[in-house]
Amino acid sequence: MAKLLIIDDERAIRSTLREILEYENYEVDDVDNGPDGLDLIKKKKYDLVLCDIKMNRMDGMEVLEQALAYSPDLPFIMISGHGTVETAVEASKKGAFDFISKPPDLNRLLITVRNALDRGSLVTETKVLKRRVSKTRDILGNSESIQKIKETIERVAPTEARVLITGANGSGKELVARWLHEKSNRADSPLIEVNCAAIPSELIESELFGHEKGSFTSAVKQRIGKFELANGGTLFLDEIGDMSLSAQAKVLRALQEHKISRVGGEKELEVNVRVLAATNKDLLKEIEAGNFRMDLYHRLNVINIHVPHLTERVEDIPEIASSFLDDICKGYGMPVKTISDDAMSALQSLPWTGNVRELHNMIERLIILSDKTITEQDVIAFANPGGGTNIGTGNGGNVQTRKSTLTNFDQFSNFQEYKDHAEKEYIKFKLEKNNWNVSKTADDIDIQRSHLYSKIEKFGLKRVTE
Repeated sequence: MAKLLIIDDERAIRSTLREILEYENYEVDDVDNGPDGLDLIKKKKYDLVLCDIKMNRMDGMEVLEQALAYSPDLPFIMISGHGTVETAVEASKKGAFDFISKPPDLNRLLITVRNALDRGSLVTETKVLKRRVSKTRDILGNSESIQKIKETIERVAPTEARVLITGANGSGKELVARWLHEKSNRADSPLIEVNCAAIPSELIESELFGHEKGSFTSAVKQRIGKFELANGGTLFLDEIGDMSLSAQAKVLRALQEHKISRVGGEKELEVNVRVLAATNKDLLKEIEAGNFRMDLYHRLNVINIHVPHLTERVEDIPEIASSFLDDICKGYGMPVKTISDDAMSALQSLPWTGNVRELHNMIERLIILSDKTITEQDVIAFANPGGGTNIGTGNGGNVQTRKSTLTNFDQFSNFQEYKDHAEKEYIKFKLEKNNWNVSKTADDIDIQRSHLYSKIEKFGLKRVTE
């Protein structure tokens, strides 16, 4: 339910607008002066403001300027009984969505409100999408190993040298590959990624080199392979240690001759591709076992970048965790939470078998299940749902095993189901703690009251009376 604020010093206008908008199922607050309106805008999250221009304590244009300085994307509809073209133009220049004259026409008012809310939603969605896709995440940390990786990227990226990136799952190999591309002379061309472990061995050649129509049973049309798609750009072969030997032979030929042939085709196609590869395996051992070609290994391993395990650079965890905290809170549209010093120390003591990827999931879990400040007890409770949590004591490396307060996690089929359950139980606990005072609970957990009402409805929460 959209939340609207009316700022107008005429009681009759406020009452009329409120009645109309509440009838249309909007949640409405109203005040009779600009300063009180600005205070509400700073305290609550509104989707739209309707503001009179001529008011006693503060002019509506001043309210508009100050509000947009605090919340630039908040749509404003200005209202005036002395409307002129000049006034409408001035309001538009200052950032107002639209201008309506008094007394407002009902149909025009509702259409304008709907359009302003739609625009506000689009602006928010666009910002979220841009955050997700517009920029490659920074390589976070200042440990010696990370500094060395950054320096190597700066040196190697502008060249055409092939790079083999090694490291455990979740350590950030893909991020290194992205930055090698971003800082290369091919940055304006595509970066094409192939997860060799995710593609069945019988399909990997078709995926890499494409195929001609009719070349095998399911080849109902011609397909362009990843080498062709990456022409002029960069091809990132992730988990190359899982590639079949027959596909390895074709990749080797492509690297040697800069030519490929589609499966089932005879024509040779020239390709200009820079290849980056990554693996979590020891390729020298794979060569000894007969699972990887030595000649391909030497072709790929012109430059080697090893990404260390997170436990080898625990001094970077505070910076990484804080960055994840900020990004995830913004993604959820909630105020950014804080992590206490003890909680950060506890995070640094965990084994991190899943590396940076596990840390990201852990921070998301803590954001959902913890209060405004994430404590050491939160880390202990939620570090290893369903089992024991190993947290170092920080004095000599002794490890103390503490049982998570959350158990029976086998009942959840996926993480979203678990999150919904945890969120429901958390909100239910807070409501009961505050004797079902919704306003107090919303302030306590730092979300909008309208948002809390939506959650109560979503989870079917009801007050139990004796």
